Amino acid sequence: MSASAYRDVRSIAVHVEDVVAAIEANRSDGPRTVLRVTPPFDGRMRARLHVEHAGEYAERDDPDPIHVAPSRLVADPPARPTPDGTADRLRADPDATYTVETHHERHAAAMTAWREALAGSIVDSITLDGLDGPHGVDVVVLG
Repeated sequence: MSASAYRDVRSIAVHVEDVVAAIEANRSDGPRTVLRVTPPFDGRMRARLHVEHAGEYAERDDPDPIHVAPSRLVADPPARPTPDGTADRLRADPDATYTVETHHERHAAAMTAWREALAGSIVDSITLDGLDGPHGVDVVVLG
Protein backbone atom coordinates (compact mmCIF):
# COMPACT_ATOMS: atom_id res chain seq x y z
CA MET A 1 0.00 0.00 0.00
CA SER A 2 1.39 3.38 -0.88
CA ALA A 3 2.18 6.04 1.67
CA SER A 4 -0.43 8.24 0.02
CA ALA A 5 -3.25 5.77 0.75
CA TYR A 6 -4.59 8.27 3.28
CA ARG A 7 -6.00 10.07 0.24
CA ASP A 8 -8.50 7.19 -0.11
CA VAL A 9 -10.21 8.36 3.08
CA ARG A 10 -13.33 10.45 2.40
CA SER A 11 -14.69 10.59 5.94
CA ILE A 12 -13.78 9.66 9.48
CA ALA A 13 -16.30 8.72 12.13
CA VAL A 14 -15.65 9.77 15.73
CA HIS A 15 -17.52 9.03 18.92
CA VAL A 16 -18.39 12.16 20.89
CA GLU A 17 -17.18 10.49 24.08
CA ASP A 18 -13.78 9.72 22.51
CA VAL A 19 -13.23 13.32 21.42
CA VAL A 20 -14.19 14.67 24.85
CA ALA A 21 -12.10 12.04 26.68
CA ALA A 22 -9.04 12.80 24.52
CA ILE A 23 -9.33 16.54 25.14
CA GLU A 24 -9.64 15.94 28.88
CA ALA A 25 -6.69 13.50 28.90
CA ASN A 26 -4.43 16.00 27.13
CA ARG A 27 -4.80 18.53 29.94
CA SER A 28 -2.28 16.58 32.03
CA ASP A 29 1.37 15.86 31.40
CA GLY A 30 2.07 12.48 29.93
CA PRO A 31 1.57 10.71 26.64
CA ARG A 32 -0.57 12.53 24.11
CA THR A 33 -4.05 11.16 23.45
CA VAL A 34 -5.27 11.26 19.85
CA LEU A 35 -7.97 9.83 17.62
CA ARG A 36 -6.29 7.19 15.45
CA VAL A 37 -7.29 5.93 12.02
CA THR A 38 -5.51 2.68 11.13
CA PRO A 39 -4.68 1.23 7.72
CA PRO A 40 -5.78 -0.24 5.43
CA PHE A 41 -7.45 3.04 4.54
CA ASP A 42 -10.87 3.07 2.94
CA GLY A 43 -13.47 5.68 2.01
CA ARG A 44 -15.12 5.67 5.45
CA MET A 45 -12.92 5.12 8.48
CA ARG A 46 -13.48 5.06 12.24
CA ALA A 47 -11.15 7.11 14.43
CA ARG A 48 -10.58 5.49 17.82
CA LEU A 49 -9.16 6.81 21.06
CA HIS A 50 -5.42 6.10 21.28
CA VAL A 51 -2.52 7.04 23.56
CA GLU A 52 0.66 7.68 21.58
CA HIS A 53 3.92 5.96 22.48
CA ALA A 54 7.32 7.00 21.14
CA GLY A 55 8.58 4.85 18.26
CA GLU A 56 5.49 2.64 18.06
CA TYR A 57 5.48 2.61 14.23
CA ALA A 58 9.21 2.56 13.51
CA GLU A 59 9.37 -0.80 11.70
CA ARG A 60 6.24 -0.90 9.50
CA ASP A 61 5.85 -1.63 5.80
CA ASP A 62 2.25 -0.38 5.75
CA PRO A 63 1.51 3.30 6.04
CA ASP A 64 1.48 4.68 9.53
CA PRO A 65 -1.90 5.17 11.17
CA ILE A 66 -3.24 8.70 11.03
CA HIS A 67 -3.23 10.48 14.39
CA VAL A 68 -5.68 13.34 14.70
CA ALA A 69 -5.24 15.71 17.62
CA PRO A 70 -8.64 16.02 19.32
CA SER A 71 -8.27 19.81 19.37
CA ARG A 72 -8.48 19.73 15.55
CA LEU A 73 -11.93 18.15 15.80
CA VAL A 74 -13.57 21.03 17.65
CA ALA A 75 -14.21 24.63 16.64
CA ASP A 76 -14.17 27.32 19.30
CA PRO A 77 -14.15 24.92 22.25
CA PRO A 78 -15.64 26.32 25.44
CA ALA A 79 -13.30 27.01 28.35
CA ARG A 80 -13.13 24.08 30.74
CA PRO A 81 -14.53 24.91 34.18
CA THR A 82 -12.07 24.74 37.06
CA PRO A 83 -12.86 23.84 40.65
CA ASP A 84 -11.57 27.24 41.77
CA GLY A 85 -13.77 29.06 39.25
CA THR A 86 -16.79 27.06 40.40
CA ALA A 87 -16.01 27.91 44.02
CA ASP A 88 -15.69 31.62 43.16
CA ARG A 89 -19.05 31.62 41.35
CA LEU A 90 -20.71 29.78 44.23
CA ARG A 91 -19.33 32.20 46.81
CA ALA A 92 -20.46 35.15 44.67
CA ASP A 93 -24.01 33.77 44.40
CA PRO A 94 -26.13 35.73 46.91
CA ASP A 95 -28.78 33.00 46.89
CA ALA A 96 -26.41 30.16 47.82
CA THR A 97 -24.37 29.12 50.80
CA TYR A 98 -20.98 27.60 50.18
CA THR A 99 -20.60 23.99 51.28
CA VAL A 100 -18.23 21.34 49.98
CA GLU A 101 -21.23 19.33 48.83
CA THR A 102 -22.77 22.26 46.95
CA HIS A 103 -19.38 23.06 45.42
CA HIS A 104 -19.05 19.47 44.23
CA GLU A 105 -22.58 19.40 42.80
CA ARG A 106 -22.12 22.71 40.95
CA HIS A 107 -18.75 21.70 39.57
CA ALA A 108 -20.12 18.35 38.38
CA ALA A 109 -22.98 20.20 36.67
CA ALA A 110 -20.53 22.69 35.11
CA MET A 111 -18.38 19.81 33.78
CA THR A 112 -21.45 18.10 32.31
CA ALA A 113 -22.46 21.33 30.59
CA TRP A 114 -18.87 21.80 29.31
CA ARG A 115 -18.76 18.27 27.90
CA GLU A 116 -22.12 18.82 26.15
CA ALA A 117 -20.95 22.15 24.69
CA LEU A 118 -17.67 20.55 23.57
CA ALA A 119 -19.60 17.74 21.88
CA GLY A 120 -21.70 20.35 20.10
CA SER A 121 -18.60 22.05 18.70
CA ILE A 122 -17.25 19.08 16.72
CA VAL A 123 -16.43 20.20 13.18
CA ASP A 124 -17.92 18.87 9.93
CA SER A 125 -14.56 18.37 8.20
CA ILE A 126 -10.80 18.44 8.76
CA THR A 127 -7.67 18.31 6.66
CA LEU A 128 -5.35 15.32 6.97
CA ASP A 129 -1.67 16.02 6.39
CA GLY A 130 0.53 13.41 4.76
CA LEU A 131 3.44 12.85 2.44
CA ASP A 132 1.38 13.87 -0.59
CA GLY A 133 0.08 17.05 1.02
CA PRO A 134 -3.20 18.05 2.63
CA HIS A 135 -6.38 16.05 2.02
CA GLY A 136 -9.84 17.15 3.21
CA VAL A 137 -12.21 14.64 4.81
CA ASP A 138 -15.67 14.85 6.35
CA VAL A 139 -16.16 14.19 10.07
CA VAL A 140 -19.12 12.01 10.99
CA VAL A 141 -20.16 12.20 14.64
CA LEU A 142 -21.35 9.01 16.36
CA GLY A 143 -23.22 9.02 19.64
